[in-house]
Parts: sequence; C-alpha cells; structure tokens
Amino acid sequence: MSFTAKLKAWWTLDEQAEQQSADNPLAPLSDDQRRDALPLLTLAFGWGFLVTGLLVGAGLGKSVSFWPDLVTASFVGNFINFVIGGLVGYMGFRTACNSGLLYRFGFGNVGAYLPVIFLALLLIGWQGIVVGAFGYAWAQLFASPFAFYFIAIFAGILYTATTYFGIRGLEVVSVPAVVILVFVGLYAMYANIVDAGGWNGFLALSQDAAAQEPMTMVQAINFVVGSWIAGAIVMAEYTRFAKKAWVALAIPFIVLIISQWFLQIVGSMGGIVAGTYDFTTYMLQQGMIIGGIGLIGMSLALWTTGDANLYLPVIQLSSVFRKPRHVMVVICGVLGTILGLGIYERFMDWINLLANITPPLIGPVIMSYYVIGRMNWTQEQLEHLPAWHPPAFIGYFAGAASTFFAPDWIIASLLGLIVSMIVYLLAYYLLAALGWHVTPEQVQKQKGQQPAE
Repeated sequence: MSFTAKLKAWWTLDEQAEQQSADNPLAPLSDDQRRDALPLLTLAFGWGFLVTGLLVGAGLGKSVSFWPDLVTASFVGNFINFVIGGLVGYMGFRTACNSGLLYRFGFGNVGAYLPVIFLALLLIGWQGIVVGAFGYAWAQLFASPFAFYFIAIFAGILYTATTYFGIRGLEVVSVPAVVILVFVGLYAMYANIVDAGGWNGFLALSQDAAAQEPMTMVQAINFVVGSWIAGAIVMAEYTRFAKKAWVALAIPFIVLIISQWFLQIVGSMGGIVAGTYDFTTYMLQQGMIIGGIGLIGMSLALWTTGDANLYLPVIQLSSVFRKPRHVMVVICGVLGTILGLGIYERFMDWINLLANITPPLIGPVIMSYYVIGRMNWTQEQLEHLPAWHPPAFIGYFAGAASTFFAPDWIIASLLGLIVSMIVYLLAYYLLAALGWHVTPEQVQKQKGQQPAE
C-alpha cells in the first residue's frame, strides 16, 4: 500500500471500528464497553489532580485571606461545579452518550457544531496553558526561550502520543500520578507552614498577601467556578463508562470536591509563602532530592492534565465531524502545542472568559433532558433529531449575555446558567405552541413515522 493510500485510510472514518473501540465517539456505549468502578475512580483522581487547582489557588492566595475566605470560596466554587458536573455526569451515565451526542439532543444535529467547536477551542486553549506550564516547570525562567520552547514542544508531543491510546492510556498515566502528587502536595503544605513560622505566621502572611489584588467573595467564587466549569459540563465523557449511578456521581465528587479543593489549598499556600503556585520552584531550593520529587510530581500533574484536556475535545469533535478519534488527537494536539508557546502567561484572562460564557451552554441540555425529555432519551431518537433546535440557541445567548450585566451580589457564571435554563424553557414552549418542530417526536410525526417509545 502506498503512502498516499495509507494516509487516506488513516484519515477516513471506519464507523464499525470506531464504534467497537474502547472510546466509541460515534454512538452511545454498549454494556460491554462500560468499565469497572476501580479504574474509573482512579482515573477521576488522576483527572482531578490537574495543575489548574494549583494555578487557581495561587491566584486566590494573593486576593483573599486564607481563613476563612479562601477556603470558603474554594469550597463553594467547587461545589457549584460539582452540582453541574453531577447533573451532566448522570446524563452521560443514563444515556451512555458523550458530550457531542448530548449536544445533538440539545441543539440539533447541525446546531451541535456550535457548542462542540466552542468547547473544543476552549479546551485546546487549556491544553496550551498546560503545555506552557510544563515548559516553565523545567526551564523555570522565560528568559531562556530556547529551553522553554524545546521542553514545551516535547510536552505537547508527549501528551498527544499518550492520548492517542484513548481512555486506557489515561488510566495508565493517572495511577502513579495520584500517589506521588498526594505525597508532594502534603509535603508542600508542611514546608510552606514551616517557612512561614508556623500556622499563625502563615495566617499573618495571608492577610498581607490578600491586599495585593483584592477580590470580593463573589469574584473569588466565580474565579473557582471558571477554573473547572469546562470540565464540569463535559463530565459525560467519563461518566458514560460507569456501570452504576453511584460511580457516575462519585467521579465529579472526587474530581471537584476532593482533588481540586486539595490542590487549590496547596497552590494558595505556595502563592502566599513562596510567591508561586509551582511547588517545583520552592522545593528545588530545598535540595536536589526534594526538588527532584517536586519536579516529578509537577510533571505528572501536568501530564494527566494535558492528556485529559486533549481527550475531551477529541471525543466531541470526532462525534460531530465524523472523523477517526486518532485524527482528532493529532489535530488538537498540534494546535494545543502551538498555543502553549504563548498562552500560558495569559492564564487569568482565560479563566475569566471561561467563567462567563461557558456555563450557559449546558443549561438548555440539562432542561431538555430532565424537564422536556423526562430522562428518557434513546439512541433511536438520535436518528430523528431536527437539524436545529432554536430554543437552545436562544437560551444560550441570553444566558451568556446576562453574565456581563450580573449585579455584584450574584455569581456571574451561575446567573448565566440559570438564565439559559429559564429562557430555554420559555422559548421551547412558545415555539412548540407556534408549531415549530423542536423534538424528535415532532420530527417523526412530520415525516409520517411512528414516534419511538
């Protein structure tokens, strides 16, 4: 077979092969494609131990006092994401659908392109941040551009190569990462408290640090929500593999209430005492052994982050564009690596953008499943979806717009989600009353077919 023929075969979708693969981006999973609880929960710990938590913790540390404000803002923000992630995750479990398929139910067969492409771009941006963070962890200084670029490109290649193996590759990476990261995180907390002169000294430093770039409690919570909202609304990517409901709900709980809260505390302590979230920086100052362990821990955190951030848009884009998963891995991996050479230093701006305009995307889907569909979506309905579902677009744009006019007393991202839900329902019932075909059942009736039970 010639090189051209091999390239064409690599690029061309083999639907049967994709549907029989462990990841199956094209259709709801079959029962034998679901996975046991232990590997899924282990993967949840690995996915949850994303460097995002360290970055957010450091940002909070210089803006709000550690106790009780920072701890409270971190918990409330993560709890909001857990509720959203739980609702989405349960949908994924019940339907065995990935996010790309769920957005088809919510936005229509053609309409799903908007949320999927939008989310993919945001997640690829996250991938770029992680690629840059890996380069910084090893190069330490951006003043050495050659070292930074070389290491960042290596990281991008590494993440792309391991994600190429799909969910099984992520499980292999996550297991050692969790063990080392827990140890490194606990040591980093201890080292920072000691360096601060004890607990009281640490709290005093926290009060001083909080005056640098002060945030209100609402701003701090919104910052936390924005840091993981993209992960919460694509929780179905992992929960669809669960065999039992408690596993589907345990995954967002482990990711957000345990892993991210822990890392945000670790990152905030480093930011307050050492002036950086990156524990490799201050652990390297304590000798080669401790510094080496810290560097390995950070590298593993970034590795699991990079693989997870790459896996999420890959599955969605494969589902919507009907391309092989391995093709999307390479495309998204290359784009994320290129972005990683320049986007890392703009992390705060990226978080604030996510916090405002991402949550309203999932509002119409949640209402469509839990209220309109009464938790009864079926694979057969996928064949009778409308091309466009206007109520979902009306709900999303109304919700996203509302975040820019949110009063100080409410979290902007939460307001956007609520507005998108309410406006979606109003638009749905109004258009249905006007005779617009907005459900699979109505589309089937229009075609003269018997609706699916």
